[in-house]
Amino acid sequence: MKRITPLFCFLNFAFCFFITSCKKDSFITSEFAQLSITADTLKYDTVFTTAGSITKFFKIINENNQKLRLGKVKLMGGATSAYKMNVDGAATNEVTNLDIEANDSIYVFVSVTINPNAANLPFIVSDSILINYNGNNRYVQLQAYGQNANFLSNRLLTGNTVWTNNLPYVILGSIRIDTTATLTIQPGCKIYSHADAPFIVDGTLTVNGTKADPVTFSGDRLDEGYKDLSASWPGIYFRGSSKNNTLTYAVVKNAYQAIVTEKPSVNTNPKVILHQCIIDNAYDAGILAVNSSLQADNCLISNCGSNIILNYGGIYNFTHCTVAAYSTDFITHKNPMLSITNFTQQAGGTLTADLHAVFRNNIFWGDEGIVTNELSVIKQGANPFTVLFEKNMYRSAADPSNSTLTGNIRNADPAFDSINVTKNIFDFRITKNAASPAINAGTLTGFPKDLDDENRNIGLPDLGCYEKQ
Repeated sequence: MKRITPLFCFLNFAFCFFITSCKKDSFITSEFAQLSITADTLKYDTVFTTAGSITKFFKIINENNQKLRLGKVKLMGGATSAYKMNVDGAATNEVTNLDIEANDSIYVFVSVTINPNAANLPFIVSDSILINYNGNNRYVQLQAYGQNANFLSNRLLTGNTVWTNNLPYVILGSIRIDTTATLTIQPGCKIYSHADAPFIVDGTLTVNGTKADPVTFSGDRLDEGYKDLSASWPGIYFRGSSKNNTLTYAVVKNAYQAIVTEKPSVNTNPKVILHQCIIDNAYDAGILAVNSSLQADNCLISNCGSNIILNYGGIYNFTHCTVAAYSTDFITHKNPMLSITNFTQQAGGTLTADLHAVFRNNIFWGDEGIVTNELSVIKQGANPFTVLFEKNMYRSAADPSNSTLTGNIRNADPAFDSINVTKNIFDFRITKNAASPAINAGTLTGFPKDLDDENRNIGLPDLGCYEKQ
């Protein structure tokens, strides 16, 4: 029998290793080479002109056991394109003869900035990226939905100013209404604030939205993954000198603190009136009032870190509001949806103030779990203190303390039309369920319309911001 010597084995192994190494170091030139691109289209939702967007990316993957040479990766619009490309760490409009190692990949990053034009309506800005290899041409399409806007950066508003809905307003840095100024916002106007841009009111804010054309306040990131993100902008702040503010059919969403009002009214009117408004998805607080005054009717305050905080006293009136809290992908429902105190801690001591609050025909409801009592009323000191709950529905292990209670319903499910946390569906109407205990459970008030602008004038009104028709 022929013997195989150790030298022969070593030479055979070395030859195989050499052949394998040569194969990995060589280039595959076949037009059938396996190449994967992780996206065929990059889509950018509404991008405001000149404001730019997030950066998106895709990967080009060489699935072969040999190197692959890309003949060209090219942004077809070139230097005049609204898009900017970065290939394998280098900013460029075109790269040639780019090698990808065997079973390796490279990243292509793409951002977009839309330049202003004369059009008021949204428009589509398109381009594409060519990937050429071994005689093959493949394309990744780029598509951005752009829109012109009024850009205001660190702006102080003086005198009487009117905003119309011809273009959205994008707030960069901040905006402040001066102490003697009034800003009036017309129906259908949309206001988008950057992450560092609070809306500060030292004067007067009047929002004249309608059911058909509400006025919307939100963050300026409208791309997927950010458009529903809580805390995407600071919120609206009514400071000490502010007065006579009225918001009608305003939608304030995705803020850190949606509505903040501090210090008492400078006249006999409430400092802030919220009429048929929606406050949603505020990370810290939907309404935060500190020793101030606020009136809200037919409002929906939903899915906030803390829906309503009334701190250090004040004068408040909530009528026909639905206050609802469910844990979502962004916010865990772990705080009472209504917290009331007449005190604050300052300089190591406790300061107290007068407090008068009335809650009538409201629904306070959320998912079960962490929060035992959804209503928290805490009193300290001897200041005048009155809290009235009349004809409300709430989930709570016990009735709120330090309060006068009249005709309330505790722990009876209001049977909202549709709640699906997984699919992010929250319809807080009670119109589909004739058996809801909220129907005809209220007392007559001076508010003839609900949040849908439907009549409440048939019999006793329903609880919450929506009336069953």
